[in-house]
Amino acid sequence: MFEELRKKYSQFVYDSFQVEETEESFIVTYHYLIEELSFLPQIVIGKRYIINSSIDRNFLNYLFFQYGLFDLMNYYKLTCSPKIVVRPMYITQEQCDFFQKVLYHGLGEYFYQNHIDLSFDEFVQFEVDSTCRYEKREIEGSFFGNLIPVGGGKDSIVTLELLNRYQSENLVFMLERNLYPKNKAGYASIQVAGYQEKDIVLFQNNLDLKMVDLNQQGYLNGHIPFSACLSMASFIMAYLTNRKYIVLSNEASANEGNILGKNINHQYSKSYEYEKDFRHYAETYLTDKIQYFSLLRAWNEYRIVMEFVKHKEYLPIFRSCNRGTKENKWCNHCSKCLYVYIMLFPFLTEKEMSQVFDHPLLDDVSLEDVFVSLIADDVNKPFECVGAKDEINCALTKALQVHRDHMPYLLKLYQDKYYNPLFEQEKIEQYFNFEHFIPEEYLEILKGRS
Repeated sequence: MFEELRKKYSQFVYDSFQVEETEESFIVTYHYLIEELSFLPQIVIGKRYIINSSIDRNFLNYLFFQYGLFDLMNYYKLTCSPKIVVRPMYITQEQCDFFQKVLYHGLGEYFYQNHIDLSFDEFVQFEVDSTCRYEKREIEGSFFGNLIPVGGGKDSIVTLELLNRYQSENLVFMLERNLYPKNKAGYASIQVAGYQEKDIVLFQNNLDLKMVDLNQQGYLNGHIPFSACLSMASFIMAYLTNRKYIVLSNEASANEGNILGKNINHQYSKSYEYEKDFRHYAETYLTDKIQYFSLLRAWNEYRIVMEFVKHKEYLPIFRSCNRGTKENKWCNHCSKCLYVYIMLFPFLTEKEMSQVFDHPLLDDVSLEDVFVSLIADDVNKPFECVGAKDEINCALTKALQVHRDHMPYLLKLYQDKYYNPLFEQEKIEQYFNFEHFIPEEYLEILKGRS
């Protein structure tokens, strides 16, 4: 099917974008073409969020154009056409190279699951069919404070708590998509953190539902690097709200891949490599007045959990399970649920665990294969946002020390078959990553918690 689609649809065209400005909002409509297939997704930004009093309309339009370069991957993946044509505005070869890299590594899981074997150079080429150039210039305005993307999981909650001293200068950012339900966990965690509705800025992304129909007809589907779209959306909102820092909650563990012997990472757009590349792209082609970085990059997932469990008021409301998103619950059957259960288990009482999960996952025999995929070095890691295997082994080692009287089935399996008495537990518990872009004043907050 892949070969047929790629031959039939030889090019994907980013044809145009149109900006409509009403009294209440900006509505941007994008037009993508794959031969006779036409897509018209939209983004909607309410003007009530705008704080910047000196908006440069040319620059804002350029940012809207840029978002279309990120969002196109939602539709490009239907056919994986060998050429992408960019028509609305001119971009340099370096910009083309950046997007080619984002697509190639960001779609690594998509390639793997669709059995696509293409090298970096052969999978896609960019062609720029426009002479309309944006000339970069100094952006007016004073930028301050933080824009904090929140998803409702433990990581963004930890960021909110670490930066609570800056609450008066913080804004919370949420990206909403029409194909997905309202993020109840996100809103609940924001409220518990002490923020009000006026502190929340929304970016509405209305995907073209024709994409879903084509997926059902057999066109290609798979994971895209959503956090890459998030990076550009948050950049637009940081500009409109005069925020200096876009503060992500991506940890050092996001750098680890999933497939043995292959450079395939489900979390590529959360990795340090992507963060570095996007920062360079933004400073070179957008503006250096807005800085994009992850506050938690210095920590691993184990260290984040150690911080998260200090804030038990979030236990009943936080969510990370993709399968249970529609019903705002943990499904109790997937690798993400089991992973979160394992990481919390050494730190919480049975009563506290029951506030999160209504099922004892470590006693569930049906999860044995999933369990092994999370901890064994000779098995591929699940395609989920889960921590590194060393960190999961550390949590289980800690659990063996804490839960000697009652040992659930999977923990007993770990002790009998996988436990290593020479495991360097302190190395994981005291981990601190110096490969990051955290500003010094914020780095001091992390060091104070270590």
